[in-house]
Amino acid sequence: MDLYKSMAASAAGMKAQGARLKVISENLANANTTAETPGDLPYRRKTITFANELDRKLGVETVKVAKIGVDKSDFERRYDPSHPSADADGYVLLPNVSTLVEAMDMREAQRTYEANLSAIDTARQMLTRTLELLRT
Repeated sequence: MDLYKSMAASAAGMKAQGARLKVISENLANANTTAETPGDLPYRRKTITFANELDRKLGVETVKVAKIGVDKSDFERRYDPSHPSADADGYVLLPNVSTLVEAMDMREAQRTYEANLSAIDTARQMLTRTLELLRT
């Protein structure tokens, strides 16, 4: 039945958005971490990419996590000669994480997750109504 297939596609979307939220959480948790010793690099922002995948058993296109990579953009430098991670010139490297960007990504992940959840709920209601109709 196609309703089961739509539920499977939506469930895969929810799983992908859950993985996206995990990456965002890691980025937010490390937004202010610095290297432990001078000369080391701080936390580098992680990124996530998705890909569609054919579920041959169900015959539907679903989404999956294709790759969790790292953002190779430059680190922010802040002058703080008293910091334990400061280099010889007094600069500290900070992670390339923007909390604003992470908050926007988190909001989008939430909306997509909720949309998939609504699709599953609608399919479930349609199945329930169909079963009720067949019983009468």
